[in-house]
Amino acid sequence: MVRGMSLEQKVGQLFVTYVHGQAADEQHPGNLRDFGVGTPAEVVAKFQPGGVIYFNNSSYDNIDTPRQIAALSNGLQRASRIPLSISTDQEMGIVTRIGAPATQFPGNMALGAGRSTEAAEQAARITATELRAMGITQDFAPDADVNSNPANPVIGVRSYSGDPALAAEMTAAQVRGYQGRFLSRTAVSATAKHFPGHGDTGEDSHTTLPTVDRTEAEWSEVDAPPFRAAVAAGVDSIMTAHIRMPRIDPSGEPATLSKPALDLLRRNLGYDGVVITDSLAMAGVRQLHSDAEIPVLALKAGVDQLLMPVNLELAVDSVVAAVRSGELTEQRIDRSVLRVLRMKFLRGALTAPPVDVDAVDAAVGPAEHLDAARRITDRTITAVRNDAGVLPLRTRPTAALVIGWGETTTRTLAGYLGGTALPTGSTPTQAQVTAAVQAAANADVVVVLTNALSRQAAQQNLLTSLLATGKPVVAVAVQNPYDVAYTAAPTWLATYSYGAVSMEALTRVITGEVVPTGKLPVAVPGPTPYPFGHGVSW
Repeated sequence: MVRGMSLEQKVGQLFVTYVHGQAADEQHPGNLRDFGVGTPAEVVAKFQPGGVIYFNNSSYDNIDTPRQIAALSNGLQRASRIPLSISTDQEMGIVTRIGAPATQFPGNMALGAGRSTEAAEQAARITATELRAMGITQDFAPDADVNSNPANPVIGVRSYSGDPALAAEMTAAQVRGYQGRFLSRTAVSATAKHFPGHGDTGEDSHTTLPTVDRTEAEWSEVDAPPFRAAVAAGVDSIMTAHIRMPRIDPSGEPATLSKPALDLLRRNLGYDGVVITDSLAMAGVRQLHSDAEIPVLALKAGVDQLLMPVNLELAVDSVVAAVRSGELTEQRIDRSVLRVLRMKFLRGALTAPPVDVDAVDAAVGPAEHLDAARRITDRTITAVRNDAGVLPLRTRPTAALVIGWGETTTRTLAGYLGGTALPTGSTPTQAQVTAAVQAAANADVVVVLTNALSRQAAQQNLLTSLLATGKPVVAVAVQNPYDVAYTAAPTWLATYSYGAVSMEALTRVITGEVVPTGKLPVAVPGPTPYPFGHGVSW
């Protein structure tokens, strides 16, 4: 295939782009603005990229129903001379592009709390099967970062654990689950991210260029194990991080553009699969160079595929020009094209027929997948404290009050408990606190949902005020578990996820239907610290 390709076709394979719209032949003003053509199919026909990525936000608007996604995938494939890798970020948990009716799981840190590699592999296998039924051949998952910094603003519960060994075990299990058997048409290419490790940052690379001040020895001990495990499990692709590691590369370049950083992957870990950048629209990679320079520098550093350049035409032209000027050799381009085509071949994407649009609704979210998701999620809930013996409730509550963070989350849990929801948001006002205290007077149990309470004095005030009512109070950290170290609440649970599947499992724990078995996958610092592995039961 490579021998028969022009230089422009080869360079096209090195790019993964977004498109605007839900139908391949649907005109969208975003495509005209960004690509000079009207439809997603015309974008693919014009640029012949190696892949396309789907998003569910209003900017790109690719995702509605499984049937629509399958039809979009078929339409894009028809427009491409070489079969596309069609991808999305279906990490599950807080990064989920395709919601129900697709089967939902609670995310990586919840799986880490559950401690079962079998469950992690099964979750990935189910996710892969449903993605492939919709024509998606690559998942930008799993997140292999070790969340060693509790203040990390962008990773957090996307990580399995703060423990390198546990994160490595879970990463390998999910790579196996996503990728399945050779040439399987129910599997997808997995993508371990964000190399060399985004877990120790205190800043978000979407908005700035974070620095990780690790030596190579420290990196090898803390951040490398999950990526090493992914390589050993045969991961198809690895995504780079836009982070600066000055002790590994003093030049100040982000890892995406750093040959010393990517040599850790190619030479130290012996990886010969596809290396793909994180989005080239992120601020972390755009601080030092122009959008024309970035793709060329990434390829020179050792990258194979370039994700979402700000200006696709400019990026393609810059790489073609670099080859024609001798800055890059065509042999260098060929190496990356071969890796990209090999990845597609391994998952059967080069030879797969169009997906069956009429069969997709039965393949996405069937009863057996939903049952498995419930069983897996049940074992992730962690009881951190039950000092007052409030749980499990002796009888089903008749007047449960669910208060706190998350409009949808509080209402979902209240629905499962048969109670009342009183959302108060991230920073409840004193008026909301007063209303919550008044509402608690008529409740037989009060469940307080927190998210980033460790950094929000207003949430701490809400919880403390409700504890003072003397009512039975169950505090629940529904995202990062670091909240549990704050306030004197005698009953604390951690779910690591605020999705409906986690709220359903939480209900079963509160009412005694399920005994909690989850263990903290991170150490929790703070006024009342808890060690890695802590968890109580009854």
